[in-house]
Amino acid sequence: MKRISTFYIILFITGFANTVTAQQAAMYSQYMFNTLAINPAYAGSRNTVSATTLFRSQWVGMPGSPKTGTFTIDAPLNKQKFGIGIQIFSDKLGESQTTGAVLSYAYRIKMEEATLAFGIQGSANQFKADYTSVLLDPSGIQNDWAFSTDVNKTLLNAGTGVYYYSEKFYVGLSSPEIINNKLSDVSPTSDSVGVPRQSLHLFLASGYVFPLGTDFKIKPSALLKGVKGAPIQLDLSTTLWIKDVIAIGAQYRSSADISALLELQVKPQFRIGYAYDHSITRLKSFNSGSHEIMLRYEFGLERGKILSPRYF
Repeated sequence: MKRISTFYIILFITGFANTVTAQQAAMYSQYMFNTLAINPAYAGSRNTVSATTLFRSQWVGMPGSPKTGTFTIDAPLNKQKFGIGIQIFSDKLGESQTTGAVLSYAYRIKMEEATLAFGIQGSANQFKADYTSVLLDPSGIQNDWAFSTDVNKTLLNAGTGVYYYSEKFYVGLSSPEIINNKLSDVSPTSDSVGVPRQSLHLFLASGYVFPLGTDFKIKPSALLKGVKGAPIQLDLSTTLWIKDVIAIGAQYRSSADISALLELQVKPQFRIGYAYDHSITRLKSFNSGSHEIMLRYEFGLERGKILSPRYF
């Protein structure tokens, strides 16, 4: 049996239990290019078949630190009146791992210079937690109900969102999981301790593109995240696009990280993104930062047609 991981010890000694709660939903620094993962109304918004894959390794060097991988593909339907999307993901944290699939659907209302979309989604997740492998006491006595049994559960959930966007602006409000599923069937030994559950998350995201002459554009964006049991968190980022080919930027995540961002439009259909996060909390002494890589490819372009640059 393993001793309790350094990851959990540091979190609880330094008072970061809220971080575990927030990690029910995977965290991304490049959320503006992985919007389908948090808002079903984004499906089909790029007006072509768009596939994105993203891998994030968080808090490198800490045993049990989060590792997340996701693949999404979405497309417009029926003359762009509707959108459909599929997401497959895996999120590992300590002795627990969640894998699953999400099907998203969006109804799109085209306006004069913008589009308003309403989305719904359904998901099926497999949640596994090897709690009994955690050695809480060197004597081998396990007297904490939360670690008394392993968990292997299938969780069905649903979500919804709204997304308004134009060529230069977007804003979206979403809740990807609205059902309060139990994560364990084991009952606590005290009435003061609740059964762990999936928590409802709210995401508010927005961004704008400002032209600076013919060769430069600056794109500020923000993501506000709220979940019961954890402080509201705000991600603020700004990137500078140069000739619509390369972008460099920075991000601040409240009470958590500062980040460097890099994006490269290799071809009209192919984009690469990279983010490096540096902790600004006491956790910085125990990890060497977080790395995130994003790849996006657009399918179904007509021969000879040039894809206009999209910044979100």
